[in-house]
Amino acid sequence: MTHSIAGVSGIAFMLVAVMMPFLIWGLRTLRLTQPIRAELPPDHQAKRGTPLMAGLILLVGVILSAAFHPDPLVLFLCAAFVLFSLVGFADDFKKAAYQDPNGISGKTKLVFQFGFTAALLYVLIHTFSLEPTIEVYRNLTVTLPVIVYVAVMLLFIVGSANAINFTDGLDGLLINVAIPTYFFFFAISSHPEVKLFSLVMIACLLGLFLYNIYPARAFMGDTGSLAIGGSLSFLAVLEKVELLIPILFFVYLAEQLSVILQVWYYKKTKLRLFRMAPIHYHFSLKYGWSENKIVMIFGFISWMCALVSWLIWRFLF
Repeated sequence: MTHSIAGVSGIAFMLVAVMMPFLIWGLRTLRLTQPIRAELPPDHQAKRGTPLMAGLILLVGVILSAAFHPDPLVLFLCAAFVLFSLVGFADDFKKAAYQDPNGISGKTKLVFQFGFTAALLYVLIHTFSLEPTIEVYRNLTVTLPVIVYVAVMLLFIVGSANAINFTDGLDGLLINVAIPTYFFFFAISSHPEVKLFSLVMIACLLGLFLYNIYPARAFMGDTGSLAIGGSLSFLAVLEKVELLIPILFFVYLAEQLSVILQVWYYKKTKLRLFRMAPIHYHFSLKYGWSENKIVMIFGFISWMCALVSWLIWRFLF
């Protein structure tokens, strides 16, 4: 099985690497390009006109996973990926087609995310017999009433997915941060379906990275980042590692928290806590870090977080 998973992942990487130029050409031809917010730094203004929605290429991984191993759990993970991708696609399409940096409203995105998440949780509980429990320690779990569990997981999944979405702000940033997270799930899971999905997604991200590294030839957009966020959040629920999320998702949560703190602090003082939020912009504007430096450092932190999470999981769960 391991050799088969590696083979499918290799095919996924090659397909993404070969197909990306055609997708970039199609997006550019249709003028589906990234509008840039006026408040972003000057070096970002130069990115105006870069093709958006390159995250569509990640569907190669979804198709290959489902085709190679059409097991219910694989199909579930693919469905979660696609549903969150649809929300991101709607946002990206409005941004690109109308050159509106705001896209669809945040309220609309949240309504669909909560709706899709609720439906997917229903399937997990009733079809896959997911227990309403949270693992605290080896052989020690806390059982919650189903309604409470669903409410907590709704907030966790949607919140985490959006935190991951915030991380997609620099060329190659989210890819570098997400690969270690997917690898963590590949390493700990006893489900071959999870191993397959995680490794195939890593392969697809590596293929996309060839074109998303600075200077990016295309942006994945919310089409990719929300899909990555939704799938990683559901993997955490499936593997019962919710308590490891503050460490495993540290970079994503730091990005999201920086936005929340920036808004709160500005409302209180009319001053900015950070030069710009999410926090990756702060390092660029305040310290003059290049995009590549930020991407490397954040990626390294993500690998360290994945390693520490694995060690805790290995010895305590």
